[in-house]
Amino acid sequence: MFFNTFFCVYSLLYAQEHPPIEVFSPKDYGAEIQNWSISQSKENYIYVANNKGLLEFNGANWQLYLSPNETIIRSVNVIDNLIYTGANREFGYWQRNEFGLLYYTSLSKKLNVDFLEDEEFWNIISIDEYILFQSLKRIYIYNKTSGSYSIIDSETIIYKMFKVNGTIYYQKTKDGIYKIEKGESKLVSNNPILKENRLVNIFNKNDNLLIETENNGFYIFNNGNLSKWNIPANQKLSEVSVFRSIQLKDNSFILGTRSNGILHLTANGTIDYNIDTNHGLSNNTVHSVFEDAENNIWLALENGINCVNIKSPFSIYTDEEGKIGTVYTSAVFNNNLYLGTNQGLFYKPLGKNDDFKLIETIQEAVWSLTIIDNTLFCGHDTGTSIINNDTGEKIKGIQHGTWNIKPIHGKTDLLIQGNYDGLYMLQKVNNSWVFRNKIEGFDLSSKFFEIYNDHIFVSHEYKGVFKINVDQNFTKVLEIKKDPDLGKEPNSSIIKYNNNLLYTHKEGVLKYNTKANKFLKDTVLSTLFTKQDYTSGRLEFNKIPNTLWCFSKTNLSYITPGKLSNTPKVNKIPFSKVLPRGLTGYENISYLDNQRYLIGTSTGFVIIDLDKVSHKSYDISINTITKHSIVTSPEIVNKNGNRSFINQDNNLEFLFSVQEYDKYLDTEYQYQLVGMYPNWSNWSFKSNTLFENLPHGDYIFNVRARIGNTMSKNIASYSFNIERPWYLSNAMIVTYVVLVLLFSLIMHNIYKRYYRKQREALLQKTTRELELKELENKQQFMRFNNEKLRQDIDNKNRELGISTMSLIKKNEFLNSIKKELKNIDDINKIKHVIKIIDRNINNTDDWHVFEEAFNNADKDFLKKIKQEHPALTSNDLRLCAYLRLNLSSKEIAPLLNISSRSVEVKRYRLRKKMNLPHESSLTDYILEI
Repeated sequence: MFFNTFFCVYSLLYAQEHPPIEVFSPKDYGAEIQNWSISQSKENYIYVANNKGLLEFNGANWQLYLSPNETIIRSVNVIDNLIYTGANREFGYWQRNEFGLLYYTSLSKKLNVDFLEDEEFWNIISIDEYILFQSLKRIYIYNKTSGSYSIIDSETIIYKMFKVNGTIYYQKTKDGIYKIEKGESKLVSNNPILKENRLVNIFNKNDNLLIETENNGFYIFNNGNLSKWNIPANQKLSEVSVFRSIQLKDNSFILGTRSNGILHLTANGTIDYNIDTNHGLSNNTVHSVFEDAENNIWLALENGINCVNIKSPFSIYTDEEGKIGTVYTSAVFNNNLYLGTNQGLFYKPLGKNDDFKLIETIQEAVWSLTIIDNTLFCGHDTGTSIINNDTGEKIKGIQHGTWNIKPIHGKTDLLIQGNYDGLYMLQKVNNSWVFRNKIEGFDLSSKFFEIYNDHIFVSHEYKGVFKINVDQNFTKVLEIKKDPDLGKEPNSSIIKYNNNLLYTHKEGVLKYNTKANKFLKDTVLSTLFTKQDYTSGRLEFNKIPNTLWCFSKTNLSYITPGKLSNTPKVNKIPFSKVLPRGLTGYENISYLDNQRYLIGTSTGFVIIDLDKVSHKSYDISINTITKHSIVTSPEIVNKNGNRSFINQDNNLEFLFSVQEYDKYLDTEYQYQLVGMYPNWSNWSFKSNTLFENLPHGDYIFNVRARIGNTMSKNIASYSFNIERPWYLSNAMIVTYVVLVLLFSLIMHNIYKRYYRKQREALLQKTTRELELKELENKQQFMRFNNEKLRQDIDNKNRELGISTMSLIKKNEFLNSIKKELKNIDDINKIKHVIKIIDRNINNTDDWHVFEEAFNNADKDFLKKIKQEHPALTSNDLRLCAYLRLNLSSKEIAPLLNISSRSVEVKRYRLRKKMNLPHESSLTDYILEI
């Protein structure tokens, strides 16, 4: 009795909560919006009949197979290893080929079925060796063994077909319920209720038929009698139109309606929740309901496909209108559920299906709800209030916000609270709690504090941890010590658990050691989270039961006392990243009942039921392998066929998946390619990978999965080989060897010829160098001879110059003597002397001597000038010789025994004989010859 009452109470409490719903939109699965039927294979693949074709879902990716005759597929049912579908004037089956893809075989064409006009197939049922295809006017019974078929016709519409305890039932509208026996139709009942109401489903209940109608609920058919199933849900069922339904494995029912989503009907006929678009469905019109192997409920909707995880340990309450806000704290007190949020304090009676209501006196941020001495204390932005059902009375005298309130061991009339500006004391006076005093000497915000070993420990996220010694009356601080090892640690916290003081930050959980007077790392508790998984160091303690909770990026962890030892046990629950979460640093969780806990989030709250937490094992499989080439389009590979690929097909893509459909259970994949990437990749949510430009060689592709915290049972593998490129084939290698040998032979001959030519060239060069050396020696010898000749010429020139100057001096001397002699009065006496002098001055022998010396010094000059000017006389040549020696007229005059004036006349006449222009210098001309 207590259990039933308790169940009803909590069924009302959670009426506004709903299990996780995975929504697949047309964009997700790549087909039309309307879906009609759902089934599942032994491999746990999901198949959906869609307006555009058959949809296949492997847990990671959707695949669309177009309808064989381009019509809507209305029904699907996986029987053995074949996927049977029904469409417009068509039914048949799909099976997988060697490439992992489905291909279609038409049974109706194989059987040459003559269909009715516009006939569509809405249901497919298997029984023994028969498969039944139901349209609105016929039931086709196909015998798999013989390959034959028979037909059951109906003049009225066959609305639905049902299988109950190995018997096939169907309804003819306006006629009644029939069953099929030995291939024949047999009336079961034509009760007016069954004739006038369309049936949704027929179930077995205590060996009787439980018949469900669209608008009038359930009836029990027993021995020909039809009676209403008297259940609490009848009133609700009369208000909705049910279109599809199934009985679950736990004997409860899921009812899919035309416009109200789904209803969950318990085995005893109570509706415990209704899920519609307000609670997460993508559409309220349900065309089909299916329970998969893991008890998930799949819905084929008017718009989309939904998967409802009704067995999930999580259920969600979402504040769609934003009236509640972010939940910072919660508590169950006096049959009320209280939520403290950033927008105030809300409550809801446990026994009624009401919305949360706001307590009017508290409309600011609520930080804590604490039950002490059967009193509910509320710490909020402006102080502390005591909550009594739907009212809150603020304790006077407190002007600053209250973070938390704690009892003091051994002092039942005192409470200590942490406020924005320090620590405050509350005292119980005449059964009422009043503000007593603020502890003087400490004014820091005290969000996290604990009393431990007669000291108050306060953890400040940005300033560190303080150990405070106060007087016995808790009125003033006697001593404050700051922990030197702990400084600024955002989102850190301090809490007392099992008589231990714990401090938590990103490096782990530290336990206070009284002897060492410091915090030391606790290796067991630090396994609550890893440094990479850390989000907040806030720990939440639930006194009943004795559990300590911790939040991280991917896990919800909790500690329970060890059953056989004092070592606490660390439990981890996968906490998906897509689950609603609270504000970091303000995480909170409170105990509800049995194994149920409430977790505050930024949009409401999450309920977790530890009894539903399971650790299933999953298999991972490689679905398809696609080879990509630069010259051809992508091609799917036969996984079981040839595993050797030509070198051009060295881009391989692997698609893999785990058939897991829990929305809040994250599946991650990790792979390696032995032969190239021996290390495992990082964990990723991607269910495919592409290897490009693989070099030739042998490879093994391995992939595994992590579902929540559980590794997949297996590692899926695929071994393959990339062939050598054509230029590395055996034939080409032989060719390369032959070419190398030929090349070596050719190069040997070339080098022989080259070195022979090089030797010849070197010999020729040496010979030439010797010749050049000999020539150089000859030239050197000639230079020596020329130098000697130049020296001889210089000597002769010096001799010529000396001789010329001697002649000049001699003639000048003789002329001077002659001149002196002429001054003597007796000329006759000296004429003979003057003649001797004249003879010596004009001595031709002197000229001949001069001419010979001149020719020795300037060889062939006189000959050259005579050739140039044949008209020149010997005197002219003599003058040219003197001019050649660059002598002046004054110097030439004595040599010719004439005056300087006469020399100038001779020079003038010589110019004319030579035909020199007036502006040309005679001397320069003669010097240039």
